[in-house]
Amino acid sequence: MSTHIRPGRDGDVPLVLSMFDSAVAWLTAQGRTGQWGDQPFTGNAKRTGQVTSWLDGGGMRIAERDNGQAAGCVVVGPAHDYVTPATEPELYVQALVIDRCHAGHGVGRALLDWAADEARARGAGLLRVDCYAGDDGRLVAYYESCGFTRAAPFTVGEWPGMLLHRRLS
Repeated sequence: MSTHIRPGRDGDVPLVLSMFDSAVAWLTAQGRTGQWGDQPFTGNAKRTGQVTSWLDGGGMRIAERDNGQAAGCVVVGPAHDYVTPATEPELYVQALVIDRCHAGHGVGRALLDWAADEARARGAGLLRVDCYAGDDGRLVAYYESCGFTRAAPFTVGEWPGMLLHRRLS
């Protein structure tokens, strides 16, 4: 199966919230609640506002599998204010989520490769992302397997994060 990536559009907010719901349920079942907690995003006004702002900002892309099912979402734009600003032109991955029923099919890698291509098209030589760095560190390792390098650890409150970067040539 291949993956098609399209811009976010009206009606995608509930779809993306449900992707997060599936990820939260999967993480919670493993006892890994440090990343996004243990409550669904759907029905949470703050989370709905966050996803709506991503759509309104124009940086949301949805990955669809051959069967037309939405499988994942990436959001790109400026860096979050809690990380050190870049010293060169960059594109920042603000969010990445894969619906768990599509995990293991390369959807996340396809979305990150799209983000790298988009950064190059915008004249940026740097793609950055941050992620949860607690528990077993599997998320940091995932980004490293996708070509990212650790740049700097950070914390937001008690939430441990890792800033990573990928040089584009």
